[in-house]
Amino acid sequence: MLLVITMNRIRDLREDKDLTQQELSNILGCSQTTYSRYETGNLNVPIDILKKLAKFYKVSIDYIVGISNKKN
Repeated sequence: MLLVITMNRIRDLREDKDLTQQELSNILGCSQTTYSRYETGNLNVPIDILKKLAKFYKVSIDYIVGISNKKN
């Protein structure tokens, strides 16, 4: 369940910023293929990437992984 929420949240956050997967993968320092696998749930998002996503989007990691519905 948390994996599905994480996949949806990172995709929704990216789309809300009108970013492509390639643009975001450049920001995160990973390949577009790796980032795509995070969004599709084919690869678990490592904690260092979760931290970068939370900082970039100014949301909590709890929000990204679905523990909380509050962004901050």
